Amino acid sequence: TAGNYTNTYTNTYTNTYTNTTGTQRLGTMGPATLAHRGFLQKGVGTGGLASSLMHGKELPQTAPPKAGALKKRKIPPSEFRRFYERGDLPIRVGHNGVGNKIKWKVEVEKLDFHHYLPIFFDGLREKEDPYRFLAVQGVYDMLEKGGSKILPVVPQLIIPIKTALNTRDNEILATVLKVLQTLVLSAEMVGEALVPYYRQLLPVFNLFKNNNANLGDKMDYGQRKRLTLGDLIEETLQIFERHGGEDAFINIKYMIPTYESCVLS
Repeated sequence: TAGNYTNTYTNTYTNTYTNTTGTQRLGTMGPATLAHRGFLQKGVGTGGLASSLMHGKELPQTAPPKAGALKKRKIPPSEFRRFYERGDLPIRVGHNGVGNKIKWKVEVEKLDFHHYLPIFFDGLREKEDPYRFLAVQGVYDMLEKGGSKILPVVPQLIIPIKTALNTRDNEILATVLKVLQTLVLSAEMVGEALVPYYRQLLPVFNLFKNNNANLGDKMDYGQRKRLTLGDLIEETLQIFERHGGEDAFINIKYMIPTYESCVLS
């Protein structure tokens, strides 16, 4: 039969149903039940108001994220390891009573520097022996006996050096900085040949230039190992300036504004 609902708002919400036989109470809900079911009582809520004095939801306070400029990066696998495991490098480890040494299967002077020197430089980012030991010692041996063969290979060394620097690992950076100093001093004109590539090499120098150990009046007993990056970077930049020609300082200053000349002063 036909009928109609009547809703009455009081302290309780009452549903009544009127039909031909009379009025029947269907149920009564208190304020707690109304709130639980998501209903609002009359005069309660903010719907339709032009403005509200309610406070917004407070978000949890979080610290700003770190940039991570000095954070270590993932070290990509090197070509040196692949060539060594394949047996394509003319070297082996010589085990002696005092310590291990590198044994060359051919004379270093007769090597093809265009082929082998970039491979050995690529191994500078290795941290696991014997790869690290063979790569680092191999680079020093080739730079010592390379002579005039080193200068034409300099452009091929930039990518391996840059890859090693971009790992931002303190141990690898210290090794690369020492090798760069030896590279510049190994042959004439090598320092000037590196000047066009400062924009690829020096950004990492600028990040770690002030990375020094502040010990106060204490003694650094490990300074003979030369692992302090700030000091190594300063030494390397001074060698670059002295052997890089007349354009070296202005290019270093462009990339590292805080660098002070060791020649002009």
